[in-house]
Amino acid sequence: MNPNTLWLIPLSPLLGFLINGTVGRKLPRPFVTAIALIATIIPAVKVFQLWLFMKFAADGPLTMSVVSRPWIDITNFHVDFALSVDHLTLIMLGVVTGVGFLIHLYAAGYMAHEDGYWRFFAYLNLFMFFMSVLVLADSFLLLFVGWEGVGLASYLLIGFYFTKTSAANAGKKAFILNRVGDFGFLLAMFLLIAHFGTLSFSEVFASITANPGLHGGFLTAIALLLLVGAAGKSAQIPLYVWLPDAMEGPTPVSALIHAATMVTAGVYMVARCHTLFDRSPFALAVVACIGAATAIFAACIALVQHDIKRVLAYSTVSQLGYMFLACGVGAYTAGIFHVLTHAFFKALLFLAAGSVIHALSGEQDMRVMGGLRKRIPVTFWTMTMGVFAIAGIPPLAGFFSKDEILFQAYSWTAYPALGKLLWLVGLITAGMTSFYMFRLWFKTFFGAERFDEHHLGDTSHNAEHDDSEATHSHGVHESSWIMLAPLVILAILSVVGGWVGVPAALGGHNEIEHFLEPVFASGIAEPLAVASHGSEIGLAAVSVITALLGFMLAYLWYYKKPGTAAALAQRFPHPYNLVANKFFVDEIYNAIFVTGLLGFTRIFLKGFDSIVVDGFGKFAGWVAFDFGEVTRRIQSGNIRSYAGWLALGAAAVMVVMIFGRFWV
Repeated sequence: MNPNTLWLIPLSPLLGFLINGTVGRKLPRPFVTAIALIATIIPAVKVFQLWLFMKFAADGPLTMSVVSRPWIDITNFHVDFALSVDHLTLIMLGVVTGVGFLIHLYAAGYMAHEDGYWRFFAYLNLFMFFMSVLVLADSFLLLFVGWEGVGLASYLLIGFYFTKTSAANAGKKAFILNRVGDFGFLLAMFLLIAHFGTLSFSEVFASITANPGLHGGFLTAIALLLLVGAAGKSAQIPLYVWLPDAMEGPTPVSALIHAATMVTAGVYMVARCHTLFDRSPFALAVVACIGAATAIFAACIALVQHDIKRVLAYSTVSQLGYMFLACGVGAYTAGIFHVLTHAFFKALLFLAAGSVIHALSGEQDMRVMGGLRKRIPVTFWTMTMGVFAIAGIPPLAGFFSKDEILFQAYSWTAYPALGKLLWLVGLITAGMTSFYMFRLWFKTFFGAERFDEHHLGDTSHNAEHDDSEATHSHGVHESSWIMLAPLVILAILSVVGGWVGVPAALGGHNEIEHFLEPVFASGIAEPLAVASHGSEIGLAAVSVITALLGFMLAYLWYYKKPGTAAALAQRFPHPYNLVANKFFVDEIYNAIFVTGLLGFTRIFLKGFDSIVVDGFGKFAGWVAFDFGEVTRRIQSGNIRSYAGWLALGAAAVMVVMIFGRFWV
């Protein structure tokens, strides 16, 4: 296979963006749709061909690279504009292009009646271009270009309804918080240049591998700075607050950016840099602790959310914490495995939530839903698969990937005591995940119908009131098949997608571990756990029991005795209000950083800018004006005045000529 064809993967969506972004306004909507879908399906087909070649061909390489030309070539520093594919890249590309295509297809139906249809698909293709560049990059610098590009595209997509203040603010919030994380990424690159003289992945990692004694020190600093960038992009504590607000964008945007692509970029970057992180146990411990803390913290908030999309948003933050937990304990394969399964079931959940919103003409509040399983049966059954998958019910996809993470945390050899604590946090989070997802399931699809069918379409109180056909249709209705087909495919993947990682203890061969072995075989600081089948099965049983307990609690509180949760909230108002208000983190950030920064700028404006900058300008103007007032008299137009000045000048010259020798 010709490596030069790798350029098709990023360039196809770029071409789709250029066409729809320039002339899409004048094209019929079917043409816009066709351009966007073709621009997405070409990379998906190419990735599938690459997988067949690298997996099954007799001479299939472990990596494929293509170099365009030297990008930066100055004294002692050289970077090529190069793309590279290995087994880790293939998995990420499969998620980006495969799930991305399904979301594009769904969006064609969901956004059918929206203004700016061409603009929406141009932005989607732009996002796909930058995400492909990020994953294919052969250097930190090119990865950073894709990294910044998806930040730009996400800003455009989140703020798609830019006439809404909340959407515009959400886009700005995501953009600014990601820039905070990117500052850490930039500092890490400067340190890499200072210590290695290159930003090429292969050269940096080869240099680390060639020095077995290289541990900690500046490697820890680089790893922690990279973690800052990853925390911003993947919504980890303390930079997670942008992702829930990003639900202001259309639902397909939520599925694409916040389930399958952008938010997993930080996990991908940590896994890609495993050789570096493995040399710093402290940095790995920080990654694991931040991941575990984010997982349980976001799960707590998701317990009491009423907006169906915000439940899924905080769930995404929590599941990303699981992925960081896996990478922190050195189980990179388990982390990437969860990236894969999460892409299936979380994209499904977001798109199914969009179908529910579509059916109720824009309604997002679960308190006014209920009884929808018979009204929208396809949406119900597909979403059910997603709910059971994320809850960790075997043999669905989420069970295998989440169980592997918990097992590796429990068996962490670098810090055994910390590993047990992280396992416990992860287990509690698993139970909470099961509870809030079945809570969503029962409140949306079961019980009495709590919506007024005659007033559907009056969506002025909803976050996404302009979405889909909300203002164009009335009455509960199932979505069209252009929207349902992606749901069915993702539901099937949510069931069987985890079977590629069934461990030997459960009768499988863990195919994904063998597939990724060439990538993660080197540089592991501590060996991963190899436990007996009995202990692994026992830990799996505990996680399943925990998931079932979450289901039973949700069943009792929201189906059997639906008033129980409300009664508990009234009995314990202070803890409930604390969680319902998201622990007031946004308010704290606003008081400390936003208000503080605005206060500083006002002081700076009135102090330094007004007094020093403006004062110096005014002083310079005053001097120039007064000097001009004096010197303009020289040009009076009076001949006698000119003669006087000439005589005075001649006298001065004579004085200098006569007495100057005494001064020298």
